[in-house]
Amino acid sequence: MLNRPVLLLNQNYEPLSVCRTKRALILVLTRKAEPVENSGKELHTVNMSIPIPSVLRLNYYVRVRRREVPLTKRNILRRDNNTCQYCGVRDGVMTTDHVTPKALGGADSWENMVCACAKCNALKGNRTPAQANMRLLSKPKAPHYVTFAINALGEIPDVWRQYLFLS
Repeated sequence: MLNRPVLLLNQNYEPLSVCRTKRALILVLTRKAEPVENSGKELHTVNMSIPIPSVLRLNYYVRVRRREVPLTKRNILRRDNNTCQYCGVRDGVMTTDHVTPKALGGADSWENMVCACAKCNALKGNRTPAQANMRLLSKPKAPHYVTFAINALGEIPDVWRQYLFLS
């Protein structure tokens, strides 16, 4: 119960991160944060009952330096939901592919790397998608740190959606 995820918002309701219930309760009890949404469950102690928050808002503004998601094979596969960006296949061994090959001046960047199945990666070879007569299902882009962290949880609780602008 103390390991359930809780959405942590800045004082201006900007999503900051996801923490565990135990950390959320510590923030509430030390009066550093206030619950915005409750999960409907309670933690019972000997002399009181504490509602377990689902969304917390800090009582003070935190200036956050924008964090970037590290560019790794695992994170590229996670961003693309383990789906080949050329044919849409989701099963089998997935690799990463440079949209513009390194030999043609392509860089290691979020905008130039996609998830690809082994078959499509071999078929495309050392060519651009246009040269190989292949199309990308979606344009690759760098993920936002908070969105990326929340998507890693799997299913997003409904009460979080309005704070993540997903309504």
